[in-house]
Amino acid sequence: MDALQLSIAALPFLLSLASRSGKAIGPCLLASIVTALLGAEPHRAVVAWCVGVLIAAVALRERLRAA
Repeated sequence: MDALQLSIAALPFLLSLASRSGKAIGPCLLASIVTALLGAEPHRAVVAWCVGVLIAAVALRERLRAA
């Protein structure tokens, strides 16, 4: 994987850091790692990436809603 693919794979983790929710950081980190490991199998990597982004988006939305 090149740097662009790794940065895209890390997007769920980076979004979860912006949400500042400790509950979302762990699953998003796991989803990012699984996405990077499954980079050779794009269909499976996309599923893991989408799950991570969904978790991070919900956590970020809840942070913005509380503020």
